[in-house]
Amino acid sequence: MAAGRDPGVWTVPNVITVLRFLLIGPICWMIVTGTAAGTWTPVVLLAVWSSTDWVDGLLARMLDQRSRFGEIMDPLADRLGITAILVSLGVAGVVQWWWLVAIVAVDALVIVFAHRAARDGSLHVSWTGKTRTAVLMTAIVLLVLGVSVWPAVLGWAQGLMVAGVVLHVIAGAGYIVNAQRKRPASDGGVEATTGATDGAEPHARVTGASGFER
Repeated sequence: MAAGRDPGVWTVPNVITVLRFLLIGPICWMIVTGTAAGTWTPVVLLAVWSSTDWVDGLLARMLDQRSRFGEIMDPLADRLGITAILVSLGVAGVVQWWWLVAIVAVDALVIVFAHRAARDGSLHVSWTGKTRTAVLMTAIVLLVLGVSVWPAVLGWAQGLMVAGVVLHVIAGAGYIVNAQRKRPASDGGVEATTGATDGAEPHARVTGASGFER
């Protein structure tokens, strides 16, 4: 995003991002109350929520409407959605609580040790982070599918969730290491020239501390 070209808040991709936040509540409510059983509604809502994460980023690039608001709110919608749905699944007894604890702990460490690099735009999405996102999203969709209309898939979904948590830890560690390498030397404002962790694209969109791409 070039300096001075921020289109502001009310853009097409930002409206989609706001709508993504509104989808989280009904999904979590149906899981916690047990009304998800036997209906495709939470699966459809979750599919829309996860797919629009790709749509808003695509539109932001196509329409040249990349904004600072979108850079902040899009990864926040991802993190809030994943955390809220996992908490709901934990209440429903479908997932282990340590999975959620591991995800939140890694996110907290990334915020503490890498927030400055993310804010300055020097921390980019790693391939591990992208893979982590895809695995976690797929696992969550399958878990919701399991508590709604296809109970037989729960075992596979839980195994995939464990793999996603492991990748989350690896990706978080990579972001922290990379952020520390890019810290100014002796506060002199000189940044290291080390590339982004795990082969991140040099022109990848700036993300929040969680590392989810816009």
